[in-house]
Amino acid sequence: MADSRDRWALILGGSSGMGEATARALAAAGYNVCGIHLDFRAGLQHVDELKADLAKAGAEVLYVNMNAADDEKRAAALAELGARFEAARAGGRDPYVRVVMHSLAFGSLVPFIADDPKAAVDRKKMEMTQDVMANSLVYWVQDLYRGGFLREGSKVYAMTSEGSSRVVPSYGVVSSAKAALESHVRQLAMELGRLGSGITINSIRAGVTKTPALMKIPEHEMIIASAMARNPTGRMTTTQDVANAIVALSGEGTGFISGEIIGVDGGEFITGS
Repeated sequence: MADSRDRWALILGGSSGMGEATARALAAAGYNVCGIHLDFRAGLQHVDELKADLAKAGAEVLYVNMNAADDEKRAAALAELGARFEAARAGGRDPYVRVVMHSLAFGSLVPFIADDPKAAVDRKKMEMTQDVMANSLVYWVQDLYRGGFLREGSKVYAMTSEGSSRVVPSYGVVSSAKAALESHVRQLAMELGRLGSGITINSIRAGVTKTPALMKIPEHEMIIASAMARNPTGRMTTTQDVANAIVALSGEGTGFISGEIIGVDGGEFITGS
C-alpha cells in the first residue's frame, strides 16, 4: 500500500558533498528536507542557493547551521522540526522522518605517533572525532525515536568508508571513528528490530568520492590514484551514485535490510588491484 504520509529527510551534513547530493535527489523524489550543517560566512551563500533549489523542487525546507554534536543545539533543532510537524498535523497532514542520513566529516587528520606531541593525536582530538563522526549518530537516533519522528518505514543511513578496515597514515583517528560508527549501526539495528519499530539502519560504504572532506586528507592524491586503479568501472564513485542508492533503498520493499554495510562503489572495495 502506498505511503500517504508526508516524508521528510533529515540530513546531518546536508550542505555539501554526499549530503547535498542526497538532499537534492530526495527533494526531487518528493521529500521535504531538514539539513543540519556547519558553515561559516564563506559557505552561507551556497547554502542559500541550495535551499532555494530544494524549494523549487517542491520541498519544504528547514536548514539549521549548528554543531551537530552539541546536545543543546540538537534539542533546539528537533524542537524547530517538531513545530513544523505540529503545523502540518494541524493542516490534516501526517509528517514523519522517513530518511536520516548521518554524513558528518569533521575530525582530526593526524598520526598517532610523532616526535612533536603537538603533531600527533591527543585525547581532545580523539574524543572530538569519535563524538562527531560516530557517537553523535546514537544521540540523534535516540532523540528522534523518543520524539516520535521515526516511525514504521523510517530508514537511517550512516556514511562509512573502507578506512574503517584499512589504513592511511593521517587517517587513523577518523578510521577508528568509522569502525565505531559501523558498530553503532549494528547495535542500533538489533535494538530497533527487537522493539518491533519497523525502523531500519545501515552503513553506506561509498567508494572514494571527490568531496571537500576527501580533499582535506593529506594523502588524497594517492587515495584517488589507488581508487582509479582498482575500480573495475574505470572511474571514481560520485556523490550522485550515493544519492541515487539512498533514494532507491528508501523505497518500499527494503524493510528487512538492517544492520548491514552496503557498498556503493562499482566493485572498488572487492577489487585488489
